[in-house]
Amino acid sequence: MRPHRFQTIARKTSAAALIFMATAAFSEPKHGIAMYGEPALPEDFVSLPYANPDAPKGGRFVTGNNGGFDSLNPYVRQGSVPWQIRFFASESLMGRSQAEPFALYGLLAETIETGPDREWVEFTLRPEAKFWDGTPVTVEDVIWSYETLGTVGHPRYLGFWQKVEKIEQTGERSVRLTFNVEDRELALIAGLRPILKKAQWEGKDINDATLQEVPMTTSPYMITDFEANRYVTLTRNPDYWGKDLAFRKGTHNFDEIQIEFFGDGAVLFEAFKAGEISYMREFNAEKWATGYDFPRVDSGDVLKAEIPHQKPSGITGLVMNSRNAPLDDIRVRDALVHAFNFEFINDTMTGGRQPRITSYFSNSILGMDHGPAEGRVADYLAPYADVLPEGAMAGYNLPVSDGTARNRSNIRAATALLAEAGYVVKNGVMTGPDGAPLTLDVVLRQGDNETATVVDLYKEALDRLGITLNIATVDGAQYTERTNSFDFDLAYYRRAISLSPGNEQNLYWGSDAADQDGSRNWMGVKSPAIDGLINEMLNAEDQSDFIAATKALDRTLTAGRHVIPFWNFAIGRIAHVKEITYPETLPIYGDGVDWMPHSWWYEETN
Repeated sequence: MRPHRFQTIARKTSAAALIFMATAAFSEPKHGIAMYGEPALPEDFVSLPYANPDAPKGGRFVTGNNGGFDSLNPYVRQGSVPWQIRFFASESLMGRSQAEPFALYGLLAETIETGPDREWVEFTLRPEAKFWDGTPVTVEDVIWSYETLGTVGHPRYLGFWQKVEKIEQTGERSVRLTFNVEDRELALIAGLRPILKKAQWEGKDINDATLQEVPMTTSPYMITDFEANRYVTLTRNPDYWGKDLAFRKGTHNFDEIQIEFFGDGAVLFEAFKAGEISYMREFNAEKWATGYDFPRVDSGDVLKAEIPHQKPSGITGLVMNSRNAPLDDIRVRDALVHAFNFEFINDTMTGGRQPRITSYFSNSILGMDHGPAEGRVADYLAPYADVLPEGAMAGYNLPVSDGTARNRSNIRAATALLAEAGYVVKNGVMTGPDGAPLTLDVVLRQGDNETATVVDLYKEALDRLGITLNIATVDGAQYTERTNSFDFDLAYYRRAISLSPGNEQNLYWGSDAADQDGSRNWMGVKSPAIDGLINEMLNAEDQSDFIAATKALDRTLTAGRHVIPFWNFAIGRIAHVKEITYPETLPIYGDGVDWMPHSWWYEETN
């Protein structure tokens, strides 16, 4: 396993400190923008720090997905879309550097300018920017994209648009957005909206697009072939307009990316072992240690790489839908957290090799401190004292078992919590105040065998409590439909979090998102404390306030017992064919869709 060098945010400044540099006012068009301070790369930078500008072009990269798809339009809510399409076949006005917490550089836009308080942002388009068909990107395309996606697009785009007072053309190639709220992050978010071709949708409703109507963009890769539920082929555009941009140097190196679809994870893994796909991301440390001993690894045809990162843990686990009784009762949710025997399950699944997620921002400077809230964190929490979940102010830790299968002490604690909520065991069945048995439905995606095993182990614990857990394993389309409409009690949940959390926090757990079909607030939480702390975080202007507000938010989310956390993915684990490789300098975010296959390349080996 080869050594790596992290790309530091700045050579003489720690990553943590630079996240929170004092804000500089923008008074003229610039090549980039950062959430705090100035972007690290100068106007004449050669390439992104973690890209190899001399990387060869060519070769084929094959990735595998579980399940299937019935749409290639990721910009609307309808349909099940291969998750990669939004990243591989889309482009925005600005591009994000993975070597900095939150910094953007010109992509479709050659410059960005903001008001002194970022109350507006203006972009000037590059004259050479073109769609796949060779037609130029116009301000009209930009305005149409913002308005359309902001009003009838996927819910991920709706919240931003509600904060736009107006969008207007200010020059032949310039467009300005003026905001109706104080929110310094909006100028950056504006730069990351996808830009689509208006003329493609003249006289049509983008929400009624068929599978054959692939949205046209400006990206380096074009969707050139597909068969529903079997494969999607993306081909590098030889006439890509931005191939000479510094931001694109050394990236998008493969001639072709193929997305293949398999029935489940076991079949996908066998396909990798047989050489049918190019890599596997392995999220299970036990399998990584013991399951990658097949002949292609032994011969050196498959290599194993471990990729460190500096980002927060995010939250991974079983989310509890508090829209549904009795999960609207924190005592019931707390009981379900106690019943989840993490130590035993972790030992069974990963050999105990992976630590548990202890909070939403754990593993980073933004994560909550355990014990009572103090100082500025306590100050942020104090206005919400009457509505904070138990433990947010005093301190909260996840329950720990003795590691045995019975988990006796935590089962007793769960029983006591359920009794407080009015539940008693009658004839071996946990029964509510209305006399009805406590029954919960969990929905899982077909092919997610690891989560299915975890849930099976959890079901055994709930059986001992007298709780019935009904497991529904459905295909990708049904899973999307059920989770979009919140038709579940529990579901597998994953929310990644960056070193620069911002407006997306409102989408994940803000009150306004709780009632939006298709939103990311699967837990259905509505909390004035969470809403207020997100707002404090968004408007913080110095290091100490940003950290304190985020730590306070982390405490409130964690103590709310909304998710039963699994283990932390502290490093990325990638097994890949020897013909594909990557630079030694790594982004601070480690492995991710903006790094692989973005910065990888194909190279023939002996």
